[in-house]
Amino acid sequence: MTPLPPTVLVLDADPPPRLGRLTGRARIVRTDAAHLARRLPAADVLLVWDFTSHAVREAWPGDGPRPRWVHTASAGVDHLMCPELAASDTVVTNARGIFEQPVAEYVAALVLAVAKDLPRTLAHQREHTWRHRETRRVAGTHACVVGSGPVGRAIVRALKALEVRTALVGRVPKTGIHGPDDLDRLISRADWVIAAAPLTERTYRMFDTHRFGVMQPSAFFVNVGRGGLVDEDALVRALERRWIAGAALDVFAAEPLPGDSPLWELPGLIVSPHMSGDTVGWRDRLGEQFVELYERWAAGRPLRNVVDKTRGYVPGR
Repeated sequence: MTPLPPTVLVLDADPPPRLGRLTGRARIVRTDAAHLARRLPAADVLLVWDFTSHAVREAWPGDGPRPRWVHTASAGVDHLMCPELAASDTVVTNARGIFEQPVAEYVAALVLAVAKDLPRTLAHQREHTWRHRETRRVAGTHACVVGSGPVGRAIVRALKALEVRTALVGRVPKTGIHGPDDLDRLISRADWVIAAAPLTERTYRMFDTHRFGVMQPSAFFVNVGRGGLVDEDALVRALERRWIAGAALDVFAAEPLPGDSPLWELPGLIVSPHMSGDTVGWRDRLGEQFVELYERWAAGRPLRNVVDKTRGYVPGR
């Protein structure tokens, strides 16, 4: 009797992943959040395609077998981790390698747009106003990038190409990477403070009233990491009181950002809808990455992008 192929359970989102290459090699079962708990025991693999959902964290505890491997089509894993998953033998992988360069390009674009006052130029154009101004040089300014993973390192490379003097802060100090004890000193000197860290117990709301108070009045803050890195009320106060010059948020504590959030109208704040890493064809690349990982898993080869479930990210430098 021919053994049945492994069952891949997909926590779906629209548009669904293209998994045609797995035809005959895997049994693809799609589910929504409401039916996830019921279908988990029959799955060998779980693909978290809807990486905005917290359904895995809610459905994982319970009776019965659990998938041997969980892959999330995102860099962050905080949306799916729970104590039961962290303590299990299940391997968790993420989409490391897909978003790093696009996010870095987005940060560089923000730095250039702010330094060259492009938002006000566009506003004046809409008003048919001719108003000559001077703008800032980017070369020679200082940036502190918080988060020494692949995204943070890609941001450093992009900013160095603009001749920005950069300092990188990670969980522990290493060659070329500062530790958390240096953070306040570095952000107090920085023209650009960029948050690109994973969301963990250590990093939750690390940018708070104290940190915004340490920054220079001319500093610009960018968050392309996770929304939970920032105390949003503290950021509102910092901008209203002009403790810092401005900010750009691509991620938020609640997504989509509610229509009545004060962040929409906050002077000096640029709001973007969690899009810094999403370039044309990104979903296809995510699907291809999962298929390649599945082929390794089915062949018994070691998986790439394995998350340290106690730390909440893929260990690296």
